[in-house]
Amino acid sequence: MDEQVIPILRVEDAAAAVEWYGRLGFTKQWEHRFEPGLPAFVEVARGQVRLFLSEHTGDARPDTLVYMRVHNVEAVAAEFGAHVEDAPWAREIELQDLDGNRLRIGTPTE
Repeated sequence: MDEQVIPILRVEDAAAAVEWYGRLGFTKQWEHRFEPGLPAFVEVARGQVRLFLSEHTGDARPDTLVYMRVHNVEAVAAEFGAHVEDAPWAREIELQDLDGNRLRIGTPTE
């Protein structure tokens, strides 16, 4: 097993969040609930990138910022209608998910 860090993002509605993150190329890997009707805890993945989406109020707080490097930020920007900005280190966009979590997404410049 490779070691990794997986950010946990607080979401109100895991199903809606999975759909939104699907637009970024993430797919649902699994979902856990302690019992039916209790909050969901979901893993989504895009290649080797993993995120946990949690409906549990104590797991994370809203307005988290996650930085994600991708091969083609222009394709992501086109999907969301975002404007790509040039920074010294990358071409970037910033998106906000349905729950106010922020994703800064960039393609490094050479």
